[in-house]
Amino acid sequence: MEQNVSTLRSRIRVAAKQDPADVVIRNGRIVNVFTGELMTGDIAITGGIIAGIGTYEGKETIDADGRYIVPGFIDGHVHIESSLLTPQQFARVLLLHGVTTVVTDPHEIANVAGTAGIQYMLDAAEHLPIDCYVMLPSCVPATLFESNGAQLDAEHLKPFYSHPHVLGLAEVMDYPSVANTEARMLNKLIATQQAGALIDGHAAGISREGLNVYMAAGIRTDHESISPQEAQDRLDMGMYVMIREGTVAKDLDALLPVVTQRNARRCLFVTDDKLIDDLVNDGSIDHIVRLAVAKGLDPITAIQMSTLNTAECFRLHQHGAIAAGYQADLLLLDDLEQVKIHQVYKRGRCVVDAGRLVEEEDLPKNPIGSLSGCMLGLNAQKVEPSKLAIPLKGNLCHVIEVIPNSLVTHHRIEQVDVKDGMFSPSIDKDLLKLAVIERHHATGNVGVGIVKGFGLKRGAIATTVAHDSHNIVVVGASDDEILSAIEEVTRTGGGAAVVAGSEVLASLPLPIAGLLSDRSYGEVYEGLMKLVKAMSEIGASQAFNPLLTLSFLTLPVIPHLKLTDKGLFDFESNSHIAIEA
Repeated sequence: MEQNVSTLRSRIRVAAKQDPADVVIRNGRIVNVFTGELMTGDIAITGGIIAGIGTYEGKETIDADGRYIVPGFIDGHVHIESSLLTPQQFARVLLLHGVTTVVTDPHEIANVAGTAGIQYMLDAAEHLPIDCYVMLPSCVPATLFESNGAQLDAEHLKPFYSHPHVLGLAEVMDYPSVANTEARMLNKLIATQQAGALIDGHAAGISREGLNVYMAAGIRTDHESISPQEAQDRLDMGMYVMIREGTVAKDLDALLPVVTQRNARRCLFVTDDKLIDDLVNDGSIDHIVRLAVAKGLDPITAIQMSTLNTAECFRLHQHGAIAAGYQADLLLLDDLEQVKIHQVYKRGRCVVDAGRLVEEEDLPKNPIGSLSGCMLGLNAQKVEPSKLAIPLKGNLCHVIEVIPNSLVTHHRIEQVDVKDGMFSPSIDKDLLKLAVIERHHATGNVGVGIVKGFGLKRGAIATTVAHDSHNIVVVGASDDEILSAIEEVTRTGGGAAVVAGSEVLASLPLPIAGLLSDRSYGEVYEGLMKLVKAMSEIGASQAFNPLLTLSFLTLPVIPHLKLTDKGLFDFESNSHIAIEA
């Protein structure tokens, strides 16, 4: 928040009780995240900043009526694009769940549209009812084992560091480039450090001693722990541990036992990737707090991990606490353990009351502009059926097996059905065909593989949300249905579709870079619910989110077996491998 002599003088005069505050909130039980205790006192607010806690008079007085008052929640690592919403609509949903600040990494849209994608998100951040800070994408492309829409080097990122919403460099997922001191990566790290900015990590599958490489490079956080030992290793080596609970990756159960009163200040909650249906139905950071408390974590510690810890991790010195000099982002809770939100205050103004946004006026809209032309590769050529064929000499194949609610997959070798020398999908064995079709540069690349775990009885599911290069990814029971699904998401300019036979059961257009809808969150929610219903109709597993799980089967920086437009990728060997074993 901009500050000058006049605003500082005004705040000090209110703190000294020489002038009345703009707003005073009374009769609340304040959660002190510094001491871990409850305290009482009037909260005096002026110019959107807390001026003091004690006994104050104000131009407006709000009676908290004995409710708990906690700082607004902060999501320390989130990809807004995964919600399928524009930043404006995303912010509305988050406010309803008490999230007043986010730290986002726009590497999804950057992998499609480069610097134009980053600028789109920064422009949107100027007009949001929440504070939106950006970590610049570090890996565009994420790896050289797939085709994406852009390449961002240090010189492309440097101009953005002067932007007031930019905090640093986002999750560095190309560990080999750091460990091998490759120049392109080192230049990005040095440019970030020279700007005095932060660097996030992405240490999936990295050993305890391997973490030294990241720490030595100035990388201080990680959100990829999936076991208690991994979380403990990161804490031991000096990293912040981001405990993730999103739509696909749900790590809270595994990691919470590691959290103690001694190390809790080095832990924070993040969502990473969460679809609009889960945001609406379950919530965001508030949902993680509820789950953690239900599993035995002290409520104030859980709130501390969702506020002050995150603020300190990202040097957001005016966020994350209720104290003089801090931004007046506050939640009034009817129940501390259930995080039952009565009101949300952003910069001292009530923005949510009794579960409803106080102001429903239209927010400024970002023009779609050039970000609508991101299907050029697919529009330039049609996918030939022959590109989907998997010729085999035998019947033993490398198979991707989905692990429910995890980004990690199993690498299996299984017997498959073969017909006329080609792989034939089997409903009975739950062995389906998976394909990734390059959509950015008309390369004609089509990667094919075999996947187990979706449970489809018929039909196909396709989406242009396919981390991190965001080509088209499709899973299906037959080639014809796979082709129909590809045609539908191409027709809509990007999006997601479910087909059965030649019928499109449901389709959700995502015209902004093939990642975001230009509709309201309510309309996107309804569209996604139609997709969910259609996926159920074709037999998709109900043990996990099939759509978002599908979108992560293309991410080669996560163990163990994935598929890119260039073929089947083995994380362990860091290379593409043949389908036939």
